[in-house]
Formats: sequence, structure tokens, C-alpha cells
Amino acid sequence: MAKGYDAHRERLDAVSGFGKAVSKRAGFCCEWCGDREELKLWDQRPELEPDETTLALLCGRCRSLAEGAPAGEGELRAIRNALWSDVPAVAEGAARVLARCRELWAREAIEESFIPEELKVELLK
Repeated sequence: MAKGYDAHRERLDAVSGFGKAVSKRAGFCCEWCGDREELKLWDQRPELEPDETTLALLCGRCRSLAEGAPAGEGELRAIRNALWSDVPAVAEGAARVLARCRELWAREAIEESFIPEELKVELLK
């Protein structure tokens, strides 16, 4: 059990080591919606070694959306611009949330975004 705890602690330490750089990149606001409340790093790809491309600075509400919480159309429209980020954690994470919506405008935004084509295919099937 200690081994799992130690590995988790090491992961958290590695992620937090990028906090200053990611916060600065984000302009100290949520990289999805622009809010400045309850900002924390979100680890989009926990199966990979953390780096600035796998982490995003998100507010509490956007982190809950990333974790699967239901969203209203207004919240989803607020994160649409994140699709054009050059940071994979920002753009791809937002695309995954928007893909759950199934509204035409969300699908069109994903199609027009710069996320990898294979991810578009996966999300829009």
C-alpha cells in the first residue's frame, strides 16, 4: 500500500513542479473559460510523464466538467475557444468535454479545431 501512496505522491510532486510555468502560460486564469477562481492544475494525460503539454490550469467548474460533470450550453460555449489552443491538454481536453454535448455547433467547432484528425474521428463518431 505504501508503494501506491508513494507513487501517487511522486506524481503529484512532479505535476506541481510545473505549476509556475503553466500558470504563467495561462495568464493566471482558467485556460478553458478565463475564470480566475479555484485555479488548479489538471492532468489531462495521467498515464504519461507530466509536462507542460499534458497539464492545463483550470478553474473548479472546468475541472469538474473535465471529470464528467454535466454542463449547460452556456458553460460549453464558454470553453469553445479553448479548442484553438496550441497546448494539447487545453485543446484536446476541451474537445472531449464538448463532444459529450452532441449539439451541431459543438461538433462543428471540433471539426474546425486544430486537434489531431484521429482524435476528431474518435470524438465525432
